[in-house]
Amino acid sequence: MATTLTPHAPATTPADAPTAVADPAVADPADARATAQPDARPAGQDTGQPAGQPAAFAAAGRFGPNWYAAVMGTAIVANGAHALPLVARTPVLSDLAAGVWLLSLLMLATLVATRLYARRLPDRLRAMEQPSTAVFFGCPPMAMMAVGAGALGAGAPLLPAGFAVGLDAVLWTVGTGYGLVVAAWVMYLLVARFRVDRAGSAPTWLLPVVAPMVSAALGPALLPHLPAGQPRATMLVLCLALLGASLLSVLVLLPGVWARLVHEEPLPAVLVPTLFLVLGPLGQSVTAMSQFAGQAATVSPALATPLQHAALLYGIPVIGFALLWFALATAVTVRRLRDGMPFAMTWWAFTFPVGTCVTGAAGLARMTGLAVFDLLSGTLFLVLLLAWSVATTRTVRGLAAGRL
Repeated sequence: MATTLTPHAPATTPADAPTAVADPAVADPADARATAQPDARPAGQDTGQPAGQPAAFAAAGRFGPNWYAAVMGTAIVANGAHALPLVARTPVLSDLAAGVWLLSLLMLATLVATRLYARRLPDRLRAMEQPSTAVFFGCPPMAMMAVGAGALGAGAPLLPAGFAVGLDAVLWTVGTGYGLVVAAWVMYLLVARFRVDRAGSAPTWLLPVVAPMVSAALGPALLPHLPAGQPRATMLVLCLALLGASLLSVLVLLPGVWARLVHEEPLPAVLVPTLFLVLGPLGQSVTAMSQFAGQAATVSPALATPLQHAALLYGIPVIGFALLWFALATAVTVRRLRDGMPFAMTWWAFTFPVGTCVTGAAGLARMTGLAVFDLLSGTLFLVLLLAWSVATTRTVRGLAAGRL
């Protein structure tokens, strides 16, 4: 299996020197053993623990940054359900959204506590400089912000109003700062520290740089809770800047991914689900634009109409391309499933990116009033719910059997 990112190697390395090839998306030890020497770790796990530490540390160390994808995938089910036009008319859907959001909050708290217990800061910093783990550090900030957004949406019936706003504000602020650092650092590593050839490109490259776009999409929900005037205007400008930073970074990285797909060998089976990651920046950017249009009036009524026009002119073509890519990724996935594609944590890529298309289509439905977008958002939500159910079931089974 080709290595997606590899550190620069000295030119004098002997040709017959043993090497360990670790795919950054391998999350199942069985897959890692098939592609690496015995000392290779499943991707997303951090570096080894000091000798002599309790067994609990080693067990907790299995849960690397890639595990936050499960939190993201769970939170987006709640946020997607809450965004649907039907949620106001369907109490059952509202209750489902609240329950799933509470589950995502518990998952986030458990995972954060586990990683704090198992890893010291120097260990995490060293892990961030390793090719097999660096790209996955974009997952924790996105998980934080997705759960935070649910506090003001799907989880609102379960929380006092003031606490919900505070929780979202804290998670959004921490997640935004974390995401910007990760995006800048991983981009730097790609340029200065890692040797990347076309055969090693993969959609996982997008994970770090999409985090600021999640900030842009979820930040506008806080606008009504900020003081009028400069604070709201500053927040809106910040979100617009975050959207631009992320979108342009995606446009820089995506051509390399596409060139790898069409000019090199097919993606390894474990990486096939990551094709859906391309949907993330597409759906999330449409969601962000619809949120800007919906909340602009809280900053200045004069901004509402121009931003709504911009959101429609941008959102409708982009959601069209997202559907085209969804069809492509689905066709490739079905073909590989027929060939026996094994389960790995990369299957969580079937959830969050599709969920961003749900929220994006729901935003277009609110702006246009067209039933076609209502139907699209509802259909995509059913796909999301199915994907989440499969990923959750397989993950629980893998944990119970000790395979993850």
